[in-house]
Amino acid sequence: MKAAIFVKPGQVEMQEVDKPTIQGPKDAVIKTVRASVCGSDLWFYRGISKRDGGSQVGHEAIGIVEEVGSEVSNVQPGDFVIAPFTHGCGHCQACLAGFDGDCLDPDKGGSTGYQAEYIGFKNADWALVKIPGHPADYSDDQLKSLMTLSDVMATGYHAAATAEVKEGDTVVVMGDGAVGLSGVIAAKLRGAKRIILMSRHEDRQELGKAFGATDIVAERDQAGIDQVMALTGAGADAILECVGSEQAVATAVQLGRPGAVVGRVGIPQDPMMNTNNLFWKNIGLRGGIAAVTTYDRELLLQAVLDGKINPGQVFTKQFALKDIQQAYEAMDQREAIKSLIVF
Repeated sequence: MKAAIFVKPGQVEMQEVDKPTIQGPKDAVIKTVRASVCGSDLWFYRGISKRDGGSQVGHEAIGIVEEVGSEVSNVQPGDFVIAPFTHGCGHCQACLAGFDGDCLDPDKGGSTGYQAEYIGFKNADWALVKIPGHPADYSDDQLKSLMTLSDVMATGYHAAATAEVKEGDTVVVMGDGAVGLSGVIAAKLRGAKRIILMSRHEDRQELGKAFGATDIVAERDQAGIDQVMALTGAGADAILECVGSEQAVATAVQLGRPGAVVGRVGIPQDPMMNTNNLFWKNIGLRGGIAAVTTYDRELLLQAVLDGKINPGQVFTKQFALKDIQQAYEAMDQREAIKSLIVF
């Protein structure tokens, strides 16, 4: 089969590799319908994080189940499914508590890269989310929105959920990538009345407003803090931190009113953090890896099926697998908010 392979920083290419097979009783093999490039994929592409050359890449996809292991009964060959990156087992304390992104099953790892014609998927029985019908039943736009449910929309929702966004809240969203824009959708879905998107890029500002942002703040650092305070008075009720840099976290904890909560889903790029600003304003800091299967099953899949949300608009360019290098370049150079891979 054909798959995207990381060669070295700045180079990803399509190569022929062995098709995955069932390795254990909880496995599935999935024929990919759509995949995508994630912002976190740019870490190894840019050489910021280490990755072995020759490894398959990608962790976001939807597809058709082709084969399942002996302990898989909730999905069967022919099912159209969302393939979350989280691989929750559904039975451990983390999954049962609604945090399948932190699944404690030691066997959850080892799935093959999703930017490929076929995926070898672990913990298929519980983690996979069935989509009604077949891909042909959906428009291209609907397939794009379903695709976001494998990661980015659920991650944006996790920011809003951990920040405890509720009806009538004023929310600040930091980050105008696909996760931040999904966070805008999530904040609106949870009933926020005012959503302030911190963004410096006009195309992303416009999409953010289409998703429900009521205000745009383009400034950063102290100027951005001052602008948010001018808009809110004492600060926001909730802050969605969707960047992960030390600067973003340091700014986020200064944007809330006393007692506000920061929902953090930007992957930390620096281990250091000054927590004093949390203490002096009773600011809460939560967040982490999204509970993709949990959120998809509870509300996100139905919201997409009902047309209540349309997060697929974050895909602003699409590519064939043979053009995977261009898909990465488009995101790296900010020519695309998110790159879709069509099979």
